[in-house]
Amino acid sequence: MPHQPPSPVGFDAFVHVRGAREHNLKDVDVDLPRDAIVVFSGISGSGKSSLAFGTLYAEAQRRYLESLSPYARRLIDQVGVPDIDAIDGMPPAVALQQQRGTPNVRSTVGSITTLSSLLRMLYSRAGTYPPRQPMLYAEDFSPNTPQGACPTCHGLGYVYTVKDEAMVPDPSLSIRDRAIAAWPPAWHGQNLRDILVTLGYDVDKPWRELPKKDRDWILHTDEQPVVPVYAGFTPAETRAALRRKTEPSYMGTFTGARRYVLDTFANTQSALMKKRVARFMSGTTCATCDGRRLKREALSVTFAGLDIGTLSRLPLADIAELLAPAAKGRFDTPVATATRSRAAGRKDIARRVAAGGLPHTGGTDVRRTANLSEEKRIAAQRITRDLIGRIESLQGLGLGYLALDRSTPTLSSGELQRLRLATQVRSNLFGVVYVLDEPSAGLHPADAEALHAVMGQLKAAGNTLFVVEHDLDTLRRADWLVDVGPDAGQHGGRVLYSGPPLGLRDIEASHTRRYLFDAVPTRRRTPRHPSGWLELLGIQRNNLHGLDVRIPLGAFTSVTGVSGSGKSSLVSQALVELVGEHLGHEPAVEESSDDMPLPDAITRTAGRLGAGVGAIRRLVNVDQKPIGRTPRSNLATYTGLFDHVRKLFAATRAAKARRYGVGRFSFNVAQGRCPTCEGEGFVSIELLFMPSVYAPCPTCHGKRYNEKTLEIEWNGRNIAQVLGMTVDEALSFFADEAPVHRALALLHGIGLGYLRLGQPATELSGGEAQRIKLATELQRSQRGDSLYVLDEPTTGLHPFDVDKLMVQLHGLVDAGNTVVVVEHDMRVVADSDWMIDVGPGAGEKGGRIVAEGVPQDVASAGVGATAPYLQRALSSR
Repeated sequence: MPHQPPSPVGFDAFVHVRGAREHNLKDVDVDLPRDAIVVFSGISGSGKSSLAFGTLYAEAQRRYLESLSPYARRLIDQVGVPDIDAIDGMPPAVALQQQRGTPNVRSTVGSITTLSSLLRMLYSRAGTYPPRQPMLYAEDFSPNTPQGACPTCHGLGYVYTVKDEAMVPDPSLSIRDRAIAAWPPAWHGQNLRDILVTLGYDVDKPWRELPKKDRDWILHTDEQPVVPVYAGFTPAETRAALRRKTEPSYMGTFTGARRYVLDTFANTQSALMKKRVARFMSGTTCATCDGRRLKREALSVTFAGLDIGTLSRLPLADIAELLAPAAKGRFDTPVATATRSRAAGRKDIARRVAAGGLPHTGGTDVRRTANLSEEKRIAAQRITRDLIGRIESLQGLGLGYLALDRSTPTLSSGELQRLRLATQVRSNLFGVVYVLDEPSAGLHPADAEALHAVMGQLKAAGNTLFVVEHDLDTLRRADWLVDVGPDAGQHGGRVLYSGPPLGLRDIEASHTRRYLFDAVPTRRRTPRHPSGWLELLGIQRNNLHGLDVRIPLGAFTSVTGVSGSGKSSLVSQALVELVGEHLGHEPAVEESSDDMPLPDAITRTAGRLGAGVGAIRRLVNVDQKPIGRTPRSNLATYTGLFDHVRKLFAATRAAKARRYGVGRFSFNVAQGRCPTCEGEGFVSIELLFMPSVYAPCPTCHGKRYNEKTLEIEWNGRNIAQVLGMTVDEALSFFADEAPVHRALALLHGIGLGYLRLGQPATELSGGEAQRIKLATELQRSQRGDSLYVLDEPTTGLHPFDVDKLMVQLHGLVDAGNTVVVVEHDMRVVADSDWMIDVGPGAGEKGGRIVAEGVPQDVASAGVGATAPYLQRALSSR
């Protein structure tokens, strides 16, 4: 049993957990108070989430679903049955995790908060219609329905074009010399060039010298003529062969360059091909709807002087102000004009008003609003009151800068979780357990204050909060603390302490205790002197409008600012894109489930690099995207160490005697894998209305390989046993194998020693994926002159693991590289050589450099939202 004090006064009811064995939990028994904020702490991989989500939430959901009909259960995605003896006193639970789901550009802030549904009802029932236009239904104001979507862009707000200058970047080249860069490489491209020879086009003349009608047809035609092809013939020989009607090598079908790009992007199953052709595409605002996504009839209806598409582009805070008079029953105040004037300070809105793209608000609109019928006034007041209440919940969580039409794939996981949390606050549920997954992730300390207030509201309403968290301030504010550990993986899984936070001070085995009570001194380090400065000039991206900034080279820089201030726009987008373009990298393309890239992925940063760019020879962007989309991708395969392991097995005497090659020891190859599960290691059992059960394969029992392959051993272990090892176990097992040991040592040093070598990529968090990428990068020999960019690398990390990460990052700088991180952890910022604080607010209230310099100087100056929290971090050093 864990160290657990007697039940304190104020907690009358408890949830009793007995014999929890999910994942690495070791028969855990623990009692958790209800009507309280209970925080689960512990280092990464200790078992916190296994207890909170894998056990408590899973069991609560299972019990609730048992009350539903068998048919209803089949329609719900169920999390499975936890391995546990008993849980008593567990109320219904709601999980708010940092999961994105499938990216979809049609999913927006408005749709996931249901604000868009209310807004559509407002325009339908209380909007100002043009004369003689019939009333529209709410569905007519939705861009995701056939009756509402703009017919040109189908409700996306943008259309894709393939520009001539992108398809032919160097018009001095001839077609034979591959002037048409958009055409495919290798044989397919040669085939298209040979077809043009048959069709009589000059493939040896520079592109710019061809007649315009010829250039236009080659690039833009939708015709697909089928003609004879004489492979390897010169143009003269081809003409002669055509006259003689010689038998061709084959019949070839022509495809214009534009058609090839669009068809390939829409239909290819190859992510590589999709990425290649996407660089020739550019997203442009739909001219029919001006990017507002709706048909003209819907856009002709206004409320407070604005159509619904324009209103949806405004920040939530502006929408609340715009609707405030109607919510109070006032329809004769020219508030639309006042709000419009303030919002028009934003360049994009002001430009469209001046160009006539947005309706002008003035006396006429106000008069029409004032003349609403009594029925419409009642409807408008009721709906706007509800809208403002919901928006206030979002503003309370620091999300007032978001626009309703902001697509969810462009949001951070922290923003998504807070959107869901705000929705729960408005639901007014009572007696529910909310299970939260690191709600402070991606939050500036100033925004975390609002988060704590909302958590307090949920508790005050009679609910219980189970929170998995690393943020020390959140731990201090908890009513009850459950510390899991002491270490990760098989060395964790025990509850070291369960009780009020102060009681953890006496638990020697706890890593959390050392940081929570300031027992770990932060090393004092003299900031490095930069070897030079990298200039970014005139940056235009999202809320950055003509920003100039300098980044020190050969130093560790932290970029800070409140959520939505423009940090990621500056670093993860502008910096990465401009440096990548300078180094000749192909731009990354974010894909969505709509078979089109996200609009933001094709929008490029405006601006340029100034001095210092010549000092950067290499760019490494270490993001939190998954390292693989299927269970077949795992830690060992991604890092490359599995290639060395398979070579070791193939080199054994037994493998050579059977003529087993390296491929035999891959679970993706038919010769070596189990034929029943095809190398998956498990089979899915469909139980109709019960959750699907994933059981170990009855043939290989989860080992993924066939019996003959498993007979081969290296140092007494077969290949499946090696994949089942943790990084720490494998570290000693491969102590004498330098290539494998080096990779394992880096994974251990970066705090991932608890992961199994065969751990599927689908089971890894974004933070774990990012650290695996970093460890893989660290295997390269360091020559210096590289720029490393990381976006919130401490996400999901316990302070103990953050210290390990910082040792690795500082090692990169010591090797002559430059490291730039977007970060909210003030301990990391305090340990930086330089910091850049972006703000002062979020959205259009941000996007400027508030302060920059050595952290100590920025903290002393006291300017900006970051300074007071940085002062606190520095004072504890």
